[in-house]
Amino acid sequence: MVETLTGTNRSKGITYDALLDMDTHAVPERLREDCPIAPGPTIVDPSIYYSRDFFDLEVERLWKRVWQMACHEDDIPNVGDSHVYDIAHLSYIVVRTGPDEIKAFPNACLHRGRALLTEDSKGVRDFRCPFHGWNWGIDGALKEVPCQWDFPSVSAKTHSLPPLRVGRWGGWVFINPDDNAEPFEQFLGDIDRHFQPIPFERRYKAVHVAKKLRCNWKVAQEAFMEAYHVVATHPTLLDVMGDANSKYDVFGNMSRAISPNGLLSPHVNPAFVAEPLEGAKTYAKVRHALSGNVYERLSEDRVKVTARDGRTGIFDHQAHHIEGELDHADVQLCDWVGGRLPDGWELEEDHTSTGPVPDRRKAMANESRERWRGLLGDEVDEMSDAEFVDTIYYNLFPNISPWGCLNPIFYRFRPLGDNPEECIHETMFMMPVKKGEKRPAPAKVHWLDFDDDYCDAAELGMLAKVFNQDVVNLPHVQRGMKSIKSKEIVFANYGETKIRHFHQLLNEQLSR
Repeated sequence: MVETLTGTNRSKGITYDALLDMDTHAVPERLREDCPIAPGPTIVDPSIYYSRDFFDLEVERLWKRVWQMACHEDDIPNVGDSHVYDIAHLSYIVVRTGPDEIKAFPNACLHRGRALLTEDSKGVRDFRCPFHGWNWGIDGALKEVPCQWDFPSVSAKTHSLPPLRVGRWGGWVFINPDDNAEPFEQFLGDIDRHFQPIPFERRYKAVHVAKKLRCNWKVAQEAFMEAYHVVATHPTLLDVMGDANSKYDVFGNMSRAISPNGLLSPHVNPAFVAEPLEGAKTYAKVRHALSGNVYERLSEDRVKVTARDGRTGIFDHQAHHIEGELDHADVQLCDWVGGRLPDGWELEEDHTSTGPVPDRRKAMANESRERWRGLLGDEVDEMSDAEFVDTIYYNLFPNISPWGCLNPIFYRFRPLGDNPEECIHETMFMMPVKKGEKRPAPAKVHWLDFDDDYCDAAELGMLAKVFNQDVVNLPHVQRGMKSIKSKEIVFANYGETKIRHFHQLLNEQLSR
C-alpha cells in the first residue's frame, strides 16, 4: 500500500521546515523560503510531445527566440576555439574571439548555406566554407570571396556573419538568436543567491555524458523535474528519501524542488525496512520497501525474487518470468540487481543508515562534511546539514537543470535533430575547486547511443543505475500518449509544480 488520500493537500509525512528545525547548523533562509505556484489544474494536449506542427512551432518561437545554454567557457579556452551548438535542425557557432570575449553566429555560409563547421575546433583563425571558399574572420567580418567581381552586391557590410546575442553566467555561455529578446540579466533574475556557498564560477566540468533517447525532449526533462515518480520508478530510494515530503517553489524563469533525505518515504511500511536483510548488497540483494519482497542477483539478466510468504520466482532484468511459483516482479528492481553492473559493483555492501530521523540526517551530514573538508577546508563548517544531505534541484527555462549546494549534477535536455520523438539527455558533474584555484580542463563528452546502457558510462557512478530506472519508462510514455482518448494530460497541483511552471512559461513563449 502507498499513501493516497490524507484529507489535506499535502502528505502526512513531516514537513520540510520541521526537518530544517532539526539541523545542527544555521540554515540559509533561501531553503525556508516559500514561493509556491498558484493552484492548478494544468492540463496539456499530449500531441505537443509528438506533433510535427508543434515541434516546428517550438523551433520558430522557442529555440530561435529564447536564452539557452550553449556550452561552458572552458570548452573554448583559447582564442579561436569554437563550439558547434546544435538545437533541433538549427546550428550555431560559439567562438572565443579574445581573452575575455566570446561571440556566436549561425553556422551557415551566406553564399549557399553550407555549415561552416561540422565539429568543435581549436585555434580557428577564420571560417572558410569548404564548398566555395568564402571566408570570414572569427569576429564574423567577411574577409574574402573568390571571384568577388561576380557578386557585385556582396561586401563586408552586407555579408558579414550576423552576430547572436551572448550572455555569460557562472562560466556558462548562453546564446539568443532573437535580437529583440529580453536582456540576459532580466532573464536570469536573482539566480545567484540560489547557488551558494559554492557558485558555478568555482566549479569545473568533471563529467559530461550525453545519451540519445527515443522520446520528446519535454518527456525526458519532465521525468527529472519531480519526486512524484520515485514511489514507482525508484523503489531503491524509498528508505532514504522523503519523496512525498518534497518542497517546490518557483522564481521567475526558474523553479526549485527540495527532496529531503535521511528519512523514510511516507509510502513505506516501516516494518519492512526495519527487518535486517542478511547479506544485503546495494546492487545485488535488496528488499522492496513497499512489498517486502527480496530481489537477489544470480547473474546478469537473472534475478531471484522471494515473496514474504516464501514463494520464489526467477526473472530476467526486464521482469519477464522464467520459472517458479511467483510469476510477477517489479521491473525496476529486476533491472537494478539483474541489469548491467560495472565490475565489482555486485559486491558493494549496503550501508543505508537507520534510526531516528535527526540522528540519520546528522550522521549523513557529518560524513559528507568530512568528505569535503579536504577540498573546501573550514568552509564546510559554515554549511547546514541540509546543504549536505538534501537533493536540491533547479530548472532554468527552457531546458537546463543545475543542482544546488554541493550536489554536482547539471542536466540539459534538447531535441535530437529534426525528429520530435528523439532527444538528448546530457549529464554534467560540476565539481568545486578550492578558493583561488584555477578550474581544471573540462571533461570531453562521452556519447551513449539509443541502445547503450548508462552503465557504459561508469563515471556516472550510482546515477547510471538510477537513470536506467528512469529511461525504462520514457519510450512507453512517448508511445502511450498517442492512445489517450481524452487528449488530456493533467499534472499534480503541488508535486508536479516544476512541470506546471515549465508549461506556463512555454505557453507564454509560444504565444508571443
